Amino acid sequence: MDPNSFKPAHFRWDFADGVGVVTLDRPEKKNPLTFESYAELRDFFRALDQAPEVKAVVLTGAGGNFCSGGDVHEIIGPLTEKDMPGLLEFTRMTGDLVKAIRHCPPPVIAAVEGVCAGAGAILAMSADLRLATPDAKTAFLFNRVGLAGCDMGACAILPRIIGQGRASELLFFGRSMSAEEGERWGFWNQLVEDGPVLDAAKAWAARIAAGPNFANAMTKAQLNAEWDMGLDQAIEAEAQAQAICMQTEDFRRAYRAFVAKEKPVFEGN
Repeated sequence: MDPNSFKPAHFRWDFADGVGVVTLDRPEKKNPLTFESYAELRDFFRALDQAPEVKAVVLTGAGGNFCSGGDVHEIIGPLTEKDMPGLLEFTRMTGDLVKAIRHCPPPVIAAVEGVCAGAGAILAMSADLRLATPDAKTAFLFNRVGLAGCDMGACAILPRIIGQGRASELLFFGRSMSAEEGERWGFWNQLVEDGPVLDAAKAWAARIAAGPNFANAMTKAQLNAEWDMGLDQAIEAEAQAQAICMQTEDFRRAYRAFVAKEKPVFEGN
């Protein structure tokens, strides 16, 4: 996939210098998702496996909000009319979006301000790194609309980020988590107060893009894979992964730069 040729219909895509920015772009409704945008986002993140030029991705929303979740009229209403096979088709599709974000090679950074609710909170949760503004309000609000908190991997991923007890509180009550709570609990890597959160996320993405991209993709893959491993298995898996990375030219470039007392310039191979 040529990163510059991708023209999404349901979100905005900008790409330069190895960094791509996905912008949810329905600001008049706080950037809700539809059946079509779920599917297109899923397909897009899957396609990044074939786009090595994309070295980091920023996921954000337009108009001062991140994402208000599924569109009430375009998703919630129609779901009340679907039969069980239709409902399962939808819930599997939304879960596939999370899988696509977690398994695409480039690290994904969420840049969040304002409303981050429902499926929007799940998108932020699914990212590898998360930055937010002090006004960000995050709610896993499924409980408040008569649904279980176990949506799109929330019961698996959220406790690993903020702990079982805190995840249980958010999922049982569906209450909003303040930005300060989110940073204190470890959901946000950092709160950005001295400038646009998108600029901060792009700066982080540029740092990642300048790094050893093959090795970064390996790190992301191991972070996912080792959830289900015992310690001995994880140590062996990391031994094999690191040995593979030691065969790359980037590893040799770093050594030569160290010897020459220079900063290494990585090329991702």
